[in-house]
Amino acid sequence: MSSKQHPVNAQWPKGKSFNEGDISRVIEMAWEDRTPFEAIKTYYDLTESQVIRLMRKNMKTSSFKMWRKRVSARKTKHLAKRGFKVGRAFCPTQYKRG
Repeated sequence: MSSKQHPVNAQWPKGKSFNEGDISRVIEMAWEDRTPFEAIKTYYDLTESQVIRLMRKNMKTSSFKMWRKRVSARKTKHLAKRGFKVGRAFCPTQYKRG
């Protein structure tokens, strides 16, 4: 994948395009057990279904399937299902941009 901006697509928020670094960071946040989809929405304006599409498009099939299996069983990926406050196990660099 090149470092060029990805073209705007109907799947993504209007006027949004993502470079390779953005895509890499979204994938990293999605893999993190304690980073909820709401955090990705806040930083990148992507819904859960848009994150899933991004993951499917940018990962090997086997890696995507493994991630989906993990994330589907994880309550920590959704703020409404979490049994603890967002501050728990928080690292200041967890939500880095760039």
